[in-house]
Amino acid sequence: MDQYGELRDYILELRRSNPGSTVKLEVEDCDTPSSMTRVFKRIYICLGPLKRGFNAIGRDLLGLDGAFMKEPASGFMLTAVGLDSNNGIYPLAYAIVESECYSSWLWFLELLARDLDLTEMSNFTFISDRQKGLIAAVGKVFPVAEHRFCLRHIQQNMKKYWSGVAYKNHLWACASATTVPQFERRMAEFKDFSEPAHLYLSKIQPAQWARSHFTGRAHSDILLNNHCEVLNRWLCEARDKPIITALEYIRTYLMKRIANVRTTISKSKGPLTPAATKMFNNIKKEAMKCDVIWNGDDKYQVNGHHHDQCVVDMTLRTCSCRKWELTGMPCKHAVAAMLNMSVYSQDVVLESNVHPVYWLSTWEQTYSHTINPVKGKSEWVKSPVPTTLVCPKKIPTAGRPKKNRRKSLEEKDDMVNKGKLSKKGTSIKCSRFGIYGHNVRGCPTGGEGLKRKQASGKGANKQSSGKGSKKKEKTGNGGP
Repeated sequence: MDQYGELRDYILELRRSNPGSTVKLEVEDCDTPSSMTRVFKRIYICLGPLKRGFNAIGRDLLGLDGAFMKEPASGFMLTAVGLDSNNGIYPLAYAIVESECYSSWLWFLELLARDLDLTEMSNFTFISDRQKGLIAAVGKVFPVAEHRFCLRHIQQNMKKYWSGVAYKNHLWACASATTVPQFERRMAEFKDFSEPAHLYLSKIQPAQWARSHFTGRAHSDILLNNHCEVLNRWLCEARDKPIITALEYIRTYLMKRIANVRTTISKSKGPLTPAATKMFNNIKKEAMKCDVIWNGDDKYQVNGHHHDQCVVDMTLRTCSCRKWELTGMPCKHAVAAMLNMSVYSQDVVLESNVHPVYWLSTWEQTYSHTINPVKGKSEWVKSPVPTTLVCPKKIPTAGRPKKNRRKSLEEKDDMVNKGKLSKKGTSIKCSRFGIYGHNVRGCPTGGEGLKRKQASGKGANKQSSGKGSKKKEKTGNGGP
């Protein structure tokens, strides 16, 4: 693997082309210090433009995920992905480590905390799929952080014991509740439906999967770690390439993505981003169906069309449904109260009450920090480090190396796979003879044997006719 020997040169070029970037390389412990070779262990990259762009978003939320590297590379790829003002992915940092374990996650998170100037008491929010060692690492580096668990991951674990749409609907109903009383009612309904499943779910802290117990620090009520899955899908081709080629694939993708988003921003009209505008327009439509009663001061009683009654405090900018607090975007009750304010000659600009994280100007500022290209390999400055970096030793495994990851139960049962509808649960029909139970490739000889078997089962004594029977008569194998 010649690219490991050039990795230090690549790091120097990356730091030169993108000032402010953090690139950390770690090697295995060497028993003989005089040796002129060092074995690669880990590399962490957080590009300076991404660091500055993430700080401009103002949303303290990061998704953490890991994916295995394929041949010829080895190890795992760790990623930290945020959400931008348009609710799109914003990759921040990535690393290639020896394995997905506590020590590698701890090393990754400590570097991430240094890049974002976070301390042990920082009120940050993470969401993950509960990878190996990650929960303990987050608790060590960020003991007061809010650590959410992807609800799909919880559902997949539950599905091993309790499968079915009803269990899924109860789980999502509990997780989607935004207030504690509503959450407790739905949990009680789940207990009446299945006490063992309710007991399993009760062992997981609600603050890690239920909106009713989330704080509003992240300005997002997401329950899924989809933004990390999206990035992993785009970087799938990078995971089966040599080390520098893989790292350059990631950097090039990020560079092109920022350029594409900037093009979209130039065509957008404010004051909110396109995704936020669509969300807020839907909220305004729902607000038109609400009834509002003003108390003469700064509070409003709002009745929704589903007989929900909430209290909106315009001074504190809160609603008792907590959606405004969770997302940073006024809920239908708050918007209804604002529309009522205009009736009493109070000038209100609805969009001005949306948190700045959703503003078009914030989106523009985020993507004003662009990633610079790098020179070709022949132009790289040689590293002054005298030792040569070599690839890590691979532990041979039985069988052919696997390229695809192990699919979850939900993915195996998914009716749609790669754009094609699964035939699971459907009856197979032979296109030649119209007989169910096999296809044309697995059709018995001429199909006549199966036809006669079906006819005899029904008590039919009629002779079969057709091309197949005539052929048998000519060869002397078909009797009357």
